[in-house]
Amino acid sequence: MNRETKRMMQRQGQVGADGAPVARAPQPRARKQRTSIRQFFREVREELRQVTWPTRSELLNYVAIVATVLVLMTALIYGLNYVFSKVILFMFKK
Repeated sequence: MNRETKRMMQRQGQVGADGAPVARAPQPRARKQRTSIRQFFREVREELRQVTWPTRSELLNYVAIVATVLVLMTALIYGLNYVFSKVILFMFKK
């Protein structure tokens, strides 16, 4: 440990003047007061006001993209399942 680190630790109260570690008793944590339900919903409403919501046209574009990808992925999985099942059944018929 260099001098700068030792001096910083002394200022923070982690080591004594002789460089020996100072044994501290763990401090009991102060209990935070809980917020009321009313305060919680007030804060939620304030946060939701800060959200940048999409416009109607942006929302429709996003819905179209998600629906298209969903249909394509469903068709892909169905097609692969169909092909693999036919291959497996063909292999076990012999």
